[in-house]
Amino acid sequence: MATGKWIGGFLGFIMGGGPLGALAGFALGALFDAGLNSVNTADNTSSSGNAHDGYSQDRQHTYRQRRTYEGERNSFLFSLLVLASYIIRADGRIMHSEMELVRQFLRRNFGETAVKQGEQILLRLFEEAKKMGSYEYGDTIRKCCRQIAANMSYGQRLQLLDFLLMIARADSHVDASEIDALREVAQHLNLSAADLDSMLNLGQKDLESAYRVLGVASTATDSQVKDAYRRMALRHHPDRVATLGEDIKKAAEKKFQEINDAKERIYRARGL
Repeated sequence: MATGKWIGGFLGFIMGGGPLGALAGFALGALFDAGLNSVNTADNTSSSGNAHDGYSQDRQHTYRQRRTYEGERNSFLFSLLVLASYIIRADGRIMHSEMELVRQFLRRNFGETAVKQGEQILLRLFEEAKKMGSYEYGDTIRKCCRQIAANMSYGQRLQLLDFLLMIARADSHVDASEIDALREVAQHLNLSAADLDSMLNLGQKDLESAYRVLGVASTATDSQVKDAYRRMALRHHPDRVATLGEDIKKAAEKKFQEINDAKERIYRARGL
């Protein structure tokens, strides 16, 4: 399994240790070590030469920016795989449709090598979950969520939850146990229950679901509806995840459009 740019090398805040760092050490194994070595080698190479040379300093600055970008993005992706391992197993089954959705996501955005790597990482996480037992692994996931909450922005965590909901929906049915797991993850990511309830109603075409997307009752005043939409638009704006890459930003744009669609249904019904 060759090291891929999407997960190998620099894993951002995960390198600081914690429960995510421990799972990365287990799930990536030799791949993780090789990635660290490649980063150290790259660091040494990039800092060689005359430190006072302007061109060299520009290259170092560009490299540090790229490292920051890759670290943030790779941390997001590994966190997604870790939390996906919990959501997929929530109903006691590992569904082919859920695994296939993860494969398609990786294939579409990162290529075939990433599919193989992501699948192997998930399988190793499933193995670790089985070895630890459901209670201990659940406790580890809760600690991972708190580590993520301390290092990711609110907008990034919302997008992470959106991807997890997509995985839960892969078999066209979200089991009650999966909803419970999603609520637990949302809580420990420091997201509100209203955030998840809103996302659960995205993509629906009825008016009542539209109100639930905005988090207001159908009896709300026009002013309250407009305020609710402005808050949703601010929280879910695609620019909030722009640093994670164009592919993730496009997914956020789709979610943002569904929020706008919900708003438009309400506005049409009210003649606004």
